Amino acid sequence: MSASSLPAFDPSDPLGVDDLLSPEDLAVRDTVRQWAGDRVLPRIAEWFESGEVPEIRGLARELGSIGALGMSLDGYGCAGASAVQYGLTCMELEAADSGIRSLVSVQGSLAMYAIHRWGSEEQKQRWLPAMAAGEVIGCFGLTEPDHGSDPAGMRTRARRDGTDWVLTGRKMWITNGSVAGVAVVWAQTEDGVRGFLVPAGTPGFSAPEIRHKMSLRASVTSELILDEVRLPADSALEVQGLRGPLGCLNHARYGIVWGAMGAARASFEAALEYAGSRVQFDRPIGGFQLTQAKLADMAVELHKGVLLAHHLGRRLDAGRLRPEQISFGKLNNVREAIEICRTARTILGANGISLEYPVMRHAANLESVLTYEGTVEMHQLVLGKALTGLDAFR
Repeated sequence: MSASSLPAFDPSDPLGVDDLLSPEDLAVRDTVRQWAGDRVLPRIAEWFESGEVPEIRGLARELGSIGALGMSLDGYGCAGASAVQYGLTCMELEAADSGIRSLVSVQGSLAMYAIHRWGSEEQKQRWLPAMAAGEVIGCFGLTEPDHGSDPAGMRTRARRDGTDWVLTGRKMWITNGSVAGVAVVWAQTEDGVRGFLVPAGTPGFSAPEIRHKMSLRASVTSELILDEVRLPADSALEVQGLRGPLGCLNHARYGIVWGAMGAARASFEAALEYAGSRVQFDRPIGGFQLTQAKLADMAVELHKGVLLAHHLGRRLDAGRLRPEQISFGKLNNVREAIEICRTARTILGANGISLEYPVMRHAANLESVLTYEGTVEMHQLVLGKALTGLDAFR
């Protein structure tokens, strides 16, 4: 085959990864990309700088209208999309901002997934259609002020009082907390860890917003306070033990594998465009060897990460994706995404720290993504155990 008969080299898709996507996959990706371009990108620098997203409830309803909430779930108003289509959605949303992707991940992969997987039919009918439409926002209360990587040590307690449950405790760093209509809260009981659905406005339940963040500023982050919160018996989910919350986290971590590449892609594209227009020493800086080396290395790691995400998505669609493989993807892709952002910032020079460009915003956001839903160290130990058969956690 002659070079002239080959497809043209596409700097935005140098490996031809789009060839792996079906027309339906491309339609989902393009719909989300257009929505993010129209509704998020024009305002995201303002929201990040102010630390507020005043339109969050409206954005949730719009995301519901394009089928992005709980999209890989079946029934109850959910889109029933493939894992790859959900991943593409996460990538396009995080290319706009990690905070927007977090809104969707927590809504669909944590709160809705928990109800869909472990809820009663009555719970599903009550909450899932409204959550899929974005009319009700959900949050997921697992992390505590003193217990993150070791959820088994949680101090939040649920005790029986007649047929009711009474919850007491605190949760920390909870995305969507103060705007949520329902919180999925995990607590210790006499029978092990249980999940509970706590509607907003329940006496004793409050969700003060956490301020003064330097990362994920375009995201609502809250503390959950449960002070003798009384719930009826049918508020409990139908699962016992940590397999409940950890199963939800695996679903969300899968989305992060894709999402991190969205942030990396946006930063790479900003650097590539800047390198072609920024003139120093009478020529564009993209013509210098060191800049080209940076761009080449960034492109290699970016598209390796996208290929890894695709591979894991196909395995998930085939029912063959293991938790250790999700750890593989989360560990690699978030680490590489941060490095891509840092390298992009060097190409932009002083402009790299300006909110006129997306690079520093993505770099700051990824510092949170690096440690939430499993720190680097935890995922290294998950893989270490899988590789050696030896448990180094304790």
